[in-house]
Amino acid sequence: MKEEILTHLNDPRHLEKLYRTNKAGFKQEFSGLYPQLSGNTLADFWHERLTYESEAISWGSRKEFLFVVLASLLAGVLAKIPNIFNITEEFFYPRNIGFLVFPFLAAYFAWKNHLSGKKIMFVFGVMAVCLVYINSLPNSTTSDTLILACIHLPLLLWVMLGVSFTGQSLRDYSKRLEYLRFNGDLAVMSAMLVIAGVMMTGITLGLFELIGLKIEKFYTEYVVVFGAVAVPIVATYLTQTNPQLVNKVSPVIAKIFSPLVLVMLIIYLGAIIYSGKDPYNDREFLMLFNVLLIGVMALIFFSVAETSAQEKSTWGIWVLLLLSSVTVVVNGIALSAISFRISEWGITPNRVAVMGANVLMLVHLLLVTVMLFKTITRKAAINQVGKAIVLYLPVYFVWTIIVVFLFPLFFGFK
Repeated sequence: MKEEILTHLNDPRHLEKLYRTNKAGFKQEFSGLYPQLSGNTLADFWHERLTYESEAISWGSRKEFLFVVLASLLAGVLAKIPNIFNITEEFFYPRNIGFLVFPFLAAYFAWKNHLSGKKIMFVFGVMAVCLVYINSLPNSTTSDTLILACIHLPLLLWVMLGVSFTGQSLRDYSKRLEYLRFNGDLAVMSAMLVIAGVMMTGITLGLFELIGLKIEKFYTEYVVVFGAVAVPIVATYLTQTNPQLVNKVSPVIAKIFSPLVLVMLIIYLGAIIYSGKDPYNDREFLMLFNVLLIGVMALIFFSVAETSAQEKSTWGIWVLLLLSSVTVVVNGIALSAISFRISEWGITPNRVAVMGANVLMLVHLLLVTVMLFKTITRKAAINQVGKAIVLYLPVYFVWTIIVVFLFPLFFGFK
């Protein structure tokens, strides 16, 4: 490697080929050679290129670090409101779980992006309206519309977080795609923190048990609760101050899991036929079927978002095309099942909500599938697939507003 670098020092193409062939080896050998090559224009360029990004962990500014610490503590205190004010957990958490995280993340990006006062008032005004509304709904454990509102409300808060994340570029589809990519990176970083937290919990409880102290109750009620709500806040902070931590991991995860999920989905559809299970008469199975559908759609969108800034191989696009095509079939089965249930047993809030969501997802999947096919046939670029994904997102936002605010009125809070 050292001789190759010296021999082809003035051949940019060959140096690039060496670097792409063995990045770690090239960097190590070049760093050793640079003191004697300093002054050569091309050598100086490579030195800056290889050392521009620091591998050290950055903790951001002191104000940023302090904000994250205070936000995590405040989120933990809010999570303990049922204990502080003697409110039942069954009432508080289903309605307010989203407010333990999304407002803090929105505040973080509002500060980072220097949002205008008008946009800040809009974001937190909408969140305040949602907070008052959801806690004003009649308290009934049998109300389907209440359950639907509680399930869909976090999506509204997620959209408001997106408004804060995109800053002044909400209409820019590439910024929206970056927001989807951020969600993937956030999921990866949060999973790492959760794994570390589980290991820390096991070690801590084990050590205290060895000396005869039972701290499980205290640890669960305070450390675990505060840690759980802090995970997405800390994960967001780490992804923004140290993008190098996950920006190489997330594409690898997307690349590995896309073909695996494709194979699993095909086998699963065959297993459904073999087992005799069907979503037409089994309500719980239909619910799990839709959860699977949402998860696979999220993986497709995440994979496309991760490829927006890099060249995607034809093989990778074929995998995404096949995966989206199979998901269209899965969606079609779910849609026919819920149509059957409505025709047999009538209209209920749950069935209408599932029907509407499945129709929206089917249209979205068909758009993405068509764009992936055009990419395969060289009629469109991969970034056009990303554009098709993000431009459709407001449709879900409108549907969520209908479910959260209008369903209780339409169905008499039943």
